Amino acid sequence: MSHNKNDHFPINDVRTQFPALKRIYNKKPAIYFDGPGGSQVVKSSIDAVTDYMLKGGANLHGQFPTSIETENIISEAREAVADLLAVKASEVAFGANMTTLIFSISRAISRNWKDDEELVVTELDHRANVDPWLEVAKERGMKVRWIRLNPDTCTLDLANLDEIITEKTRLVAIGLASNAIGTINNVARVAAKAREVGALVAVDGVHAVPHIAVDRDQIGADLFFCSTYKFFGPHLGIAVLRTEILDALSPYKVVPAPDYMPDKLETGTQNHEGIAGVKPVIDFIASLGSGSTRREKILSGYKNIEAHENSVVNKIRDEMAQMPEVTLFQAPDDVKKTPTIAFQINGMTPTEVCKYMAEEHSLFVADGHFYAINLADILGVNESGGWVRAGLAPYNTEEEANQFIDALHHLTSGRNTRQIPINIFGGLRKFFNLKN
Repeated sequence: MSHNKNDHFPINDVRTQFPALKRIYNKKPAIYFDGPGGSQVVKSSIDAVTDYMLKGGANLHGQFPTSIETENIISEAREAVADLLAVKASEVAFGANMTTLIFSISRAISRNWKDDEELVVTELDHRANVDPWLEVAKERGMKVRWIRLNPDTCTLDLANLDEIITEKTRLVAIGLASNAIGTINNVARVAAKAREVGALVAVDGVHAVPHIAVDRDQIGADLFFCSTYKFFGPHLGIAVLRTEILDALSPYKVVPAPDYMPDKLETGTQNHEGIAGVKPVIDFIASLGSGSTRREKILSGYKNIEAHENSVVNKIRDEMAQMPEVTLFQAPDDVKKTPTIAFQINGMTPTEVCKYMAEEHSLFVADGHFYAINLADILGVNESGGWVRAGLAPYNTEEEANQFIDALHHLTSGRNTRQIPINIFGGLRKFFNLKN
């Protein structure tokens, strides 16, 4: 696997923009490899949040400066998200988080669905894009079909889409990238099939947006969700719905609340200070690229982010593949992935690994199933504590990668290879090494 160093990425300048990187833990600089659970926040976003609160915030529709300024901040944030995802600003709604938004939207969008209709979900998704639809199916008496995981490749099996997505399908829910193992799904192929039968497509982009450029129409999403706390900003959820869907949607809300889009999705007073931090985050991504428009700069910035992150993560993957004590859970080299590594170490629970990494090396990695419980069940890791997950961000360096590799060598010296039991579709167990 190639991992050519990206000498053109301004890593030193990037790192100066993240105050959290100055943290010292156990007399060593903290190394944040926990990005998939939530990234560190860029200083421009922190400043925008605090500036909003210091200068005086207000609720909307007032005739005084702080209210007008708040409305302008929200408008600018929508415009920035529109450039980020290649959508209209009027299609962008904010909320507490992606999970809350999907639960709310799933209830509203399914009001007229019938018991002879069907929904499609996948075994690779975070449950935030599964359970809201399962609840809808239960309430409406609908059938649920699953796009299955191919455990040999850690990818979705799309071979029988014609049988799964049919004329009865109302909506297909799919993740753009797996938050647990990093697999980037072929959403466009699934969406094209859904379009043939008139079904909607709901895409969880939470794990993808920190790493790859997104064009909503290119991937064929009707509903798209992401969260700024995963890409260098404050805790905030974002929902983007096509205009025609928003127009027809009747959300559950209080009577006096707006009926116009996208405000009708934003129940209650929003997190205005959090929304103030959105535009600076997107401008940070744009600052890493070049072009004549913000969208062009964003696309260029993502290319540079991808090149940098891949050069670092591929070095780690190559080294880990040579460690017999380590079992990697990942798609083959020819499948696109985010810079996310899920693994286990022979003879240690994931919790033990994470504690060792933090206490001995000031390396922050996470353990668990990361709400991808179907995937964890199929790959047979739930009974052993899930995975250890190391995920990179643009502020991570090759030097940090080397420290991570050295820490693994210290941890695994003298341990033995193992074969991982895989539980496939409710019963069949077989043993094989998942390492690529």
